Amino acid sequence: QVQLIESGGGLVQAGGSLRLSCATSGRTLTAYAVNWFRQAPGKEREFVASIGVFGRNRNYADSVKGRFIISRDNAKSTAYLQMNSLKPEDTAGYYCAAGKYSGNWNDADYWGKGTLVTVSS
Repeated sequence: QVQLIESGGGLVQAGGSLRLSCATSGRTLTAYAVNWFRQAPGKEREFVASIGVFGRNRNYADSVKGRFIISRDNAKSTAYLQMNSLKPEDTAGYYCAAGKYSGNWNDADYWGKGTLVTVSS
């Protein structure tokens, strides 16, 4: 069993940065691709970024490309989402999910409970 725990969310001004972490308890994260998703109030959940098992393959949503960087440290069984040049429209709950490298929420095997990011204008 893998339990995913997100952290690093908070309130930041537009143009600022945050780094989210997705840590595991129980089994290691090493065997899984990691995906980040987000869901803003009143909106559907959307894909943000994916990283493969070894970190060589990465994929981003167009809305965050060039601003967000996904990474992982398998020795620490932790994945990260570095968010730069944040915009108010990035405000959402951010969730990590471990499973296939697909960017599809339903392809994950494990999901975290999320961390809230609020970007003020």
